[in-house]
Amino acid sequence: MAVFSISDLRFSAVCTALPIQVVRNQDLGLLSQTQTEAFARSVGIQTRRVAPASICASDLCVAAGRCLLDRAGLRPAEIGLLVFVTQTPDYPLPGNSMLAQRRLGLPASTYLVDLNQGCAGYVYGLASLAGLMSATGIEKGLVLAGDTLTRTVSSRDGSTLPIFSDAGSATLIERDLGADLMYFNLGSQGQGADIIRIRGGGAREPFGPGSLVMGEESDNVARAPIHLAMRGIDVLHYCAKYVVPNIKELLDFANIDRGTPDYYVFHQANRIVNDCLVRQLGIPADKAPETLSEYGNTSCASIPATMCCRLSERLACGPTKLLLSGFGSGFSWGSALISGKSVQCFEPLGINEADGR
Repeated sequence: MAVFSISDLRFSAVCTALPIQVVRNQDLGLLSQTQTEAFARSVGIQTRRVAPASICASDLCVAAGRCLLDRAGLRPAEIGLLVFVTQTPDYPLPGNSMLAQRRLGLPASTYLVDLNQGCAGYVYGLASLAGLMSATGIEKGLVLAGDTLTRTVSSRDGSTLPIFSDAGSATLIERDLGADLMYFNLGSQGQGADIIRIRGGGAREPFGPGSLVMGEESDNVARAPIHLAMRGIDVLHYCAKYVVPNIKELLDFANIDRGTPDYYVFHQANRIVNDCLVRQLGIPADKAPETLSEYGNTSCASIPATMCCRLSERLACGPTKLLLSGFGSGFSWGSALISGKSVQCFEPLGINEADGR
């Protein structure tokens, strides 16, 4: 049971960066007008942010990291640990953490970690950072979490193209003796590894001529082996089976009831999943903020993006208790209970081009 608490650390600041290009799903031409309207009502996504070819996950996360350091008044030399979470790294190697270290000007002594995690990745990143800071005594650490998943979806796949967006984020955790405990509960079920998958392009199925061959799967779904494939019904099933029990277990471990958290910030998968979680937990809908309509599913950046867009004023004003929950590829899930006191949530940045490499 990967449920645990960590003391003497404070959740301090969050920044998010998004591509400035806005794509409206109604303009894609994959669905009829009636289908597009039904999709917007049920899934909740109307527009998405799409990065140009020149912008990768590191560009978005580094932009967020630079903004956070600058506005929080921190020097790069103060960061002792960096965890970079992404499923769309810039290169097969080196890891994105090393690219970010160089571009942010972090010292050679910085402890670097790369996590290949998707929509549960933000919670996994926070848990990894907090655990390592607790074990090492490091004073300040960053989680950079972001993806450019729009690169991985087929332009002819009506089941994934209208869902995924691009974004990056940076989160600061600092040592603070006497801070409220942070609680985490992490899990995964490898039997669900195939429900969200990119089959081609790795060591098991190396990139070759066949990697780009499109296959027709239904009237509005055609994809090649290098494209992301997702079985949406199975995602909903896994969320219903594992995510709510994970949250309840965490609340029981922390000895609080479901009414105690001020907000439940879910990964922004789609409205069907989020509404299901709200109903099963029996919480008011206004305790579960959404950014689906304008940002879509930004993978591991969706939780920090939602905090910055919906909760910045509340988090800056005083004590706030947040229940964070991420879930996705793997199939992995995780929840975190965070007490924020005067958290700095900076207004999302709009990024049009890479700022150095």
